[in-house]
Amino acid sequence: MAIGRTNPHAAALRRNATECEKRLWAALRNRQLDGFKFRRQATVGPYVVDLLCAEHRLIVEVDGGEHSEEADLPRTRFLEGQGYSMIRFWNHEVFENLDGVLASIRQALPY
Repeated sequence: MAIGRTNPHAAALRRNATECEKRLWAALRNRQLDGFKFRRQATVGPYVVDLLCAEHRLIVEVDGGEHSEEADLPRTRFLEGQGYSMIRFWNHEVFENLDGVLASIRQALPY
């Protein structure tokens, strides 16, 4: 399953983005990270992902306290099964170490 039609829920998520998502999006939008194009709140199959570099099939997720590896496992398995790689950051990482987060995203992208 490829990237699908925009999930109606995605528009609401864009309007109500968390401060962490806004901060990371501000650093990634308009190809600011080495020319890579990212989309926010993109629909992939039945899921809405925080940030997506579709060209390189990389999903970037920013997680708050409501997330856990166990709870997110079915979603992660589905997305990885569709050929996407995922990288996750906790909210505090984005706030406390944005440069490190961006460096990790760079490492996950091909050059």
